[in-house]
Amino acid sequence: MTPLRQRMLDALTLRGMAYRTQEAYVDAVARLARHYGCGPDKLTAEQVQQYLLHLLRERHLSRSSVNQYGCAFRFLYGTVLGHDGRAFQIPLAPAPQRLPEILSREELARLFAAACHDKSRTFLMVAHGTGLRLSEMCHLRAEHIDSHADRMCIRVEQGKGAKDRYVPLAPDVLEVLRNWWHIARPPGWLFAGGQDPTQPTGRKTAQRWFYAACAHAGITKRGGIHSLRHAYATHLLEVGYDLYSLQAWLGHNHVSTTTRYLHLMRPGVPDGAR
Repeated sequence: MTPLRQRMLDALTLRGMAYRTQEAYVDAVARLARHYGCGPDKLTAEQVQQYLLHLLRERHLSRSSVNQYGCAFRFLYGTVLGHDGRAFQIPLAPAPQRLPEILSREELARLFAAACHDKSRTFLMVAHGTGLRLSEMCHLRAEHIDSHADRMCIRVEQGKGAKDRYVPLAPDVLEVLRNWWHIARPPGWLFAGGQDPTQPTGRKTAQRWFYAACAHAGITKRGGIHSLRHAYATHLLEVGYDLYSLQAWLGHNHVSTTTRYLHLMRPGVPDGAR
């Protein structure tokens, strides 16, 4: 590990950045260094800007992905290396805001039926039934499930923003989890990696399960596995759950983030919540 990489990791750790953020920032800087074949501390602001243009024009990355690279570079050059942000400019642009396409209940049934095996089917059904983020799903363990009748919840440990929270566990989702337990008897991770059971299933593997099931089910709506979280939130609002409960279950910092799901409800469903 180079001294600069260690300095960046130390700075990220001191500021309490989530592990995934640390990984993403360090990876972005490593890619920048490989692109130019030299240490990132040797680069000019113009070179960094040209790399961001390369990601947009030649790699065809989304604006939000390029902004993540830009945030990593701002952290490196501003926080770690101490460059003046006005002299060493790394511009960011607002990402286009697109409403997600919500899967209907009929499409969800087809999606689950089209899953290629019990593990992927269970993963997709639990992802929709709890609204957990992909990384939270991958890191579920048996001890996170509380099946007592007066509790019935999942404990999410160190979710986004390094926060714990509780998510209600519906009886049908608990039944799905129990069936999976009887099939797999997972010793640690509920969804262990196929190659190495001491590691959780990878995010890319879970995305492949989702896309494969969509293809087999003939579902062409835009969006990845995060669509299951969108469907969870929208369907709960449609049946009358309130915004503030949903905010807590989804782990949103601000209720304004949750209110966007009001725009995704079916036409004819009253705006607002009980």
